[in-house]
Amino acid sequence: MKIRWWFDAVLVAAFVALTIALINGHLLGFDQRVADWSLAHQPAPIYWTARVFNYLGQGGQVLMPVSLILTAVFFYRTRSWRALVPFVAGFVLTYITIGPLKIWADRAAPRFDGPDKTIMFNPAASGVEAMSYPSGHMGNSMVWYAVIALLVAALLRRPLRRWEFLAIRVVPVTILFGTTIYTGFHWVTDSVAGALLGLFLARLIERLVRPSSPLALPA
Repeated sequence: MKIRWWFDAVLVAAFVALTIALINGHLLGFDQRVADWSLAHQPAPIYWTARVFNYLGQGGQVLMPVSLILTAVFFYRTRSWRALVPFVAGFVLTYITIGPLKIWADRAAPRFDGPDKTIMFNPAASGVEAMSYPSGHMGNSMVWYAVIALLVAALLRRPLRRWEFLAIRVVPVTILFGTTIYTGFHWVTDSVAGALLGLFLARLIERLVRPSSPLALPA
């Protein structure tokens, strides 16, 4: 399948535009209203269900281990170093983008107990409290579910069927988007930004391993 660059440009432009808007104070009221509603409507059964489903976006605890296991199986089957490309690319790309952007943006999460928590470059927040933008849950999940899908397709030696694609690439990140906002871990715009960035990175990885690439996955 041909991957078109124009859509990648749209993703980057949308991420940059959203970031500039937040820096200039736009959409902060919207973020606060959604967070206020979410934090005020959290009966224990629903909240803890959302917390459990939020683990769908745990990169280090869930997604990377699953990806690593699939990579090991694929490498054992093919004995080709190209089997390592999706995992290595996912790890490197998320490491050099999402983390540094979080540190740069210095934005507190909705649950932060301090002043001006919606703003970017918040001097009152520090440490993990100030690493909300962009959402690592969304960014990492977009990348790692793409890696998992590529590895599953390679192991099956066929393209994913529509229901398989939806089950791996769409359903988990959709659930994660809702639970991350509902639990108060991220603002809406954090999650949107994470999804935009993560999809851009996922498409870069897909481009690396497509059949016409020198790094194409072995059969």
